[in-house]
Amino acid sequence: MAVHDWQKSSFSGDAANCIYVSALTDCTLRIRESDDPDVILTTTPASLRALLRGIQAGEFDHLAQ
Repeated sequence: MAVHDWQKSSFSGDAANCIYVSALTDCTLRIRESDDPDVILTTTPASLRALLRGIQAGEFDHLAQ
């Protein structure tokens, strides 16, 4: 697998359990978790934006109960 420039939120600091994001030039985002960095999810910016908006709106709250 190619090396990507992974970035994590500045809010994470040195904490564990962080989410990392890598943007590719073909409008593809890759997302991984620090606990299992070999598992990589691939999505588009539009799909990730829709997911984040749904989370903020509480659309998935029933799944956390």
